[in-house]
Amino acid sequence: MPAPHGPRRAQVAFSDSAAKQLESITSEAELHALDRALVVLSVDPDAGELLPGDSSGPRLRQYVDDVERVRLVYWVTALKTVVVVAFIEV
Repeated sequence: MPAPHGPRRAQVAFSDSAAKQLESITSEAELHALDRALVVLSVDPDAGELLPGDSSGPRLRQYVDDVERVRLVYWVTALKTVVVVAFIEV
């Protein structure tokens, strides 16, 4: 009998500004650190902390990995299947 699949991972999509930031990352170490942070968010979209703000738009979250020195600002869609990254800092 085949092993059951693990939980479904969220898809990650980038805003236009985040895609531009991504294009400017050339260091393999920075790309690796970013990839690790994105894997964390794909497994647990609520891993980051809510940022202060009103409820008129999407609730922004911030994920910070002090070991890898990565900071992502993102929001999660209503279905919690897509994490949209709004800001990348490596």
